[in-house]
Amino acid sequence: MTAELQGSLFGQAEECSLGSLTGVRRTELGDGAWIDLRPAWLTGADVLFERLAANVPWHAERRRMYDRVVDVPRLLSFYGETDALPDPVLDEARDALSRYYAEQLGEPFRTAGLCFYRDGRDSVAWHGDTIGRGATHDTMVAIVSVGAPRSLLLRPRGGGAAVRQALGPGDLIVMGGSCQRTWEHAVPKTSKPVGPRISIQFRPRGVR
Repeated sequence: MTAELQGSLFGQAEECSLGSLTGVRRTELGDGAWIDLRPAWLTGADVLFERLAANVPWHAERRRMYDRVVDVPRLLSFYGETDALPDPVLDEARDALSRYYAEQLGEPFRTAGLCFYRDGRDSVAWHGDTIGRGATHDTMVAIVSVGAPRSLLLRPRGGGAAVRQALGPGDLIVMGGSCQRTWEHAVPKTSKPVGPRISIQFRPRGVR
């Protein structure tokens, strides 16, 4: 897998390292949902992007959409509880998030889902992570973004004004509380020229 990424100076640090999570900022969304944001949590984000782009076993999927089968507009890879993660910094990130949110979440983050957005044509439609416990219980999904900046949109389930959150290289966003069942999120397509991006999503057991 090759990708052309024009990286930021901040993201091009020689090695990857994680900052403190004490700088997390929480925004209450309503209905028990919230998001936490920690900009530039990961330094060396462009280095990690290049390693993941080259080393992760990416695959394309096709899914039924109404009366036809369509290509999923992004590449995917999933790491279950017993799978070795593709880079040591992902182990560090998962462990750091598990420690920081231990009291609120009550359990560790256990899985990692990776999405490769190759350009502005790749996207993910409005959805909540409601396969499993996310449909009925409060939970958390933590996302680390590497590569080119893209926007994550959130809106109340059932309709309402959307919240746009720009995610740059190394940024962390955590969706918590009732967010997966009372709100939806999406990464929209864009006609603007954008480079490739990888999203790393950490989840507890039984949440997809």
